[in-house]
Amino acid sequence: MKADSELIGDVQTELDWDPSFDDRGIVVAVKDGVVTLAGYVRSYADKWAAENAAKCVAGVRAIANDIEVHLKPESQRTDREVAEAALNALKSSVAVPAEAIKVIVNEGCVTLEGKVAMWYEKKAAEDAVRHLWGVRSVRNHIEIKSKVYAGDIRGKIRQTFKRHADVDADKVQIAVTDGTVTLDGVVDSWREREDAETAAWSAPGVMHVKNRLSVHV
Repeated sequence: MKADSELIGDVQTELDWDPSFDDRGIVVAVKDGVVTLAGYVRSYADKWAAENAAKCVAGVRAIANDIEVHLKPESQRTDREVAEAALNALKSSVAVPAEAIKVIVNEGCVTLEGKVAMWYEKKAAEDAVRHLWGVRSVRNHIEIKSKVYAGDIRGKIRQTFKRHADVDADKVQIAVTDGTVTLDGVVDSWREREDAETAAWSAPGVMHVKNRLSVHV
């Protein structure tokens, strides 16, 4: 198990190394393997990228992302402008059924509502609006209303795990009830935990995923 002081150094190094965002305003704290990210960034996309960077560090058990988004003056937009940009972004994505999604914007916070058939459509909608100027946060309340396909959902998830190099299928227990998948067990990293959840969402018929995997450190 890494000492908290070592983990702080590793997370800070990962943040410094990632060229996709400016980490100069980010402060890192660690207690018992739980990483807290504080400070500020200049866009919601940077906040999201910083969290993803921290997830890549071995030894991270959990992350609290308390980073604030301080928009530059030239990045400020009215809620109407953000809403229009979000609608255009959804319409421009071939993976998003834009007609099924409603956009609500309040002080730069974008809320997505509606119903889609598959998880990847819900994820694609969030991806489409995350990098827009003026966005301070994104709340994805899109529901998945999918016909449960005939066949063994558990088996499909297990097969997906085996295709993913980052997921050790033998360490994950899978329970399926009425389209809800529950994952239990212990994995080696936060990234593996996230990849397992992504794989579970990818199976046809899955409407909810409860990720109860813990990270071994």
